[in-house]
Amino acid sequence: TDWEDSVPSPQLYYTMKLLVMGLSTPGQAEVTSLDSGNIDDVLNNAGVALVNFYADWCRFSQMLHPIFEEASNIVREEFPDTKQVVFARVDCDQHSDIAQRYRITKYPTLKLFRNGMMMKREYRGQRSVVAIADFIRQQQVDPVKEIHSLEEVNTLDRSKRNIIGYFETKDSDNYHTYEKVANILRDDCTFLAAFGAVSQPERFSGDNVIYRPAGENAPDMVYFGSLANMDLSYAWTQDKCVPLVREITFENGEELTEEGIPFLILFHIKEDTESLEMFQQEVARQLISEKGSINFLHADCDKFRHPLLHIQKTPADCPVIAIDSFRHMYVFPDFKDVSVPGKLRQFVLDLHSGKLHREFHHGPDPTDSTPGQEETGEVASSPPESSFQKLAPSETRYTILRRDRDEL
Repeated sequence: TDWEDSVPSPQLYYTMKLLVMGLSTPGQAEVTSLDSGNIDDVLNNAGVALVNFYADWCRFSQMLHPIFEEASNIVREEFPDTKQVVFARVDCDQHSDIAQRYRITKYPTLKLFRNGMMMKREYRGQRSVVAIADFIRQQQVDPVKEIHSLEEVNTLDRSKRNIIGYFETKDSDNYHTYEKVANILRDDCTFLAAFGAVSQPERFSGDNVIYRPAGENAPDMVYFGSLANMDLSYAWTQDKCVPLVREITFENGEELTEEGIPFLILFHIKEDTESLEMFQQEVARQLISEKGSINFLHADCDKFRHPLLHIQKTPADCPVIAIDSFRHMYVFPDFKDVSVPGKLRQFVLDLHSGKLHREFHHGPDPTDSTPGQEETGEVASSPPESSFQKLAPSETRYTILRRDRDEL
């Protein structure tokens, strides 16, 4: 949503301001300024914190300031406990060390924190008082759904990832830890819990947490670590809830693009789960060491027709594997070769080494004997430009600080 769509007219804005001030403390903006001396203490003691990373010279930051302050006032009226919800801001020019710590690459950036931990998904919604306040209200909804009968477990939506906890009581260290983990990963998994007599049949050896993966026939997985250990519980749950191969959609495309690392994408028909499973297996088998240097994704062929056309493909050609380096797109020659040991890995390594880029511009490297190249007399051509780069943050909403996507 561009500013033109999200910022009210001046007349409407001041009308809203008068209405809001009638409901909140006049002239008092409940926004905490953060610096290196107080940031850890403020964030660690806040259930939820929304932090505005800004620069005074940035016009988008200037436009957001009064909106952010009014949203803070409204939220404070509804959630008066200052440890439950915090609105805060960081002047990134004055505190560049904090900006670097949280990898701020554009102004203004609104980051969400839970119990001191920064959430991967920042706020990218409409920049209005109502929208920001609604966003915080949504964060206050209990992330754990209580089960009142074990029969409910059999009716779970198996298209989603489910974490199920069986506890003797809500008032326990085990459940409090479970609740904290659920708060952090609420966007990635569905969390459920049963207590007391309802959970008794599943607590034969004490409190118990299981993971029920997506898929009708996928077996449950049991957590064997300490339930009260936050680090262990979070690491296990994150591993289950955040898949190695994620789906890219128009809704999450901007945040995935902003991670700044190339995409390895499987384009497949939505119903074609077989190709997806094969791709997931081979990524796990061949490319686990590349996690962090490339994003493993899958995309709906029908929804992403435009990127396919960019590489001269259509949904009829799916499944198709391609790399988007944010400058160019490169196509894996034949999906059938995905299971050939090392083939997919070499494709990714050739991106990192610059070989894919060289070969598209200058033909195969002299030391390579590409099958079929000599017989057909194919000539190297320029690779298609990146298609997914267009999903990156818009300059009509942000002041972009830099782009670190130069290709090797």
